[in-house]
Amino acid sequence: MSQAKGTVVLAYSGGLDTSCILVWLKEQGYDVIAYLANIGQDESFDEARKKALNLGAKKVFIEDMRQEFIEQFIWPAVQANAIYEDRYLLGTSLARPCIARMQVEIAKREGAKFVSHGATGKGNDQIRFELTCYSLYPEVQIIAPWRMPEFYNRFRGRSDLMDYAKKHGIPVPVTPKNPWSMDENIMHISYEAGILENPKNHAPAGLFMKTKDPCTSSASPDILEIEFKKGVPVQVTNVNDGTRHKTSLELFIYLNEIAGKHGVGRIDIVENRFIGMKSRGIYETPAGTILYHAHLDIETFTMDREVRKIKQQLSQRFSEQVYNGFWFSPECEYVRGCIAKSQELVEGKVQLSVVRGQVYILGRESPQSLYNEELVSMDVQGDYEPADASGFIKINSVRLKEYHRISGRR
Repeated sequence: MSQAKGTVVLAYSGGLDTSCILVWLKEQGYDVIAYLANIGQDESFDEARKKALNLGAKKVFIEDMRQEFIEQFIWPAVQANAIYEDRYLLGTSLARPCIARMQVEIAKREGAKFVSHGATGKGNDQIRFELTCYSLYPEVQIIAPWRMPEFYNRFRGRSDLMDYAKKHGIPVPVTPKNPWSMDENIMHISYEAGILENPKNHAPAGLFMKTKDPCTSSASPDILEIEFKKGVPVQVTNVNDGTRHKTSLELFIYLNEIAGKHGVGRIDIVENRFIGMKSRGIYETPAGTILYHAHLDIETFTMDREVRKIKQQLSQRFSEQVYNGFWFSPECEYVRGCIAKSQELVEGKVQLSVVRGQVYILGRESPQSLYNEELVSMDVQGDYEPADASGFIKINSVRLKEYHRISGRR
């Protein structure tokens, strides 16, 4: 055993990697505090606590952060219509700053100068975890085993970890794990690595855990009404059976249930990691997909056209900031503030149908609506003079005429 080096707070999942890291950190001379964040993953937290203590953790903290995750991280993303590279709804990206913030709070409270995690040296999560830690605890020292030669040269693959686990009495699965990596929270599940690294390979049957196959799901739709205030969902009602939920956690769990049974929220993409490489990921984001479509609709209904153009630009910047790990940066704080300001009048109800992997908008209503039925009607002239459009068109045609006059000389 190495000389005592101090206390480290380890972001612990209970899986093979972080269990081995826990024991390895003790070998290096650290006192280890294991920290598990409950952000809605399917996990036996009592078993994980017992396992960490049996492996030598000095303390174990298990924090239920589901409501905090939804209200402080997912809701701002819903307000932003946040989506990375046109398809990814940022389920993992949003979770990391939430997890790391509590990790820092525990480290400060326990007087720990070190924090550690099990993120790989090629991925985005190492960046997200560590930028959060440095932002909120600048003097912290981070131990990232998968970037340390003495660790990754010793553990070159899963078999090395399995051998180490057996040698040190770390419980390992009796049956082999799925040949891919998974990360789950209340917003989504991601699948990557292993056999999925060949982007030509189709997702294996049985991979998906949150959603049914849209091809075999019910052909009978669920009709939902989702109410928003300031761009945040405050109530969901199932028009079919009258089921209603208002609290953020219950509302989100229910939307996951409805979307999941109809196979809504699956994507298979190749994305650009911040670190500079492309990776293939398969994602399930059931509730998030419904809310993305519903919020997009009520926002367009209630927001001024020019404000929305600016807000769309901010949404793209926000999505990139979140994906790249800059949640706690000054620029992301500023953009979130601007987006929140844009949502002050985004209020109303959207009715939609959920069926066979799709979300169909059916209708909407709002006390803040900018839609003027009389003004737009083809049957009523309203407060509009059609003849005025002639001048509008002529003015806009000046530039086009000049362009084509010059183009004709080429």
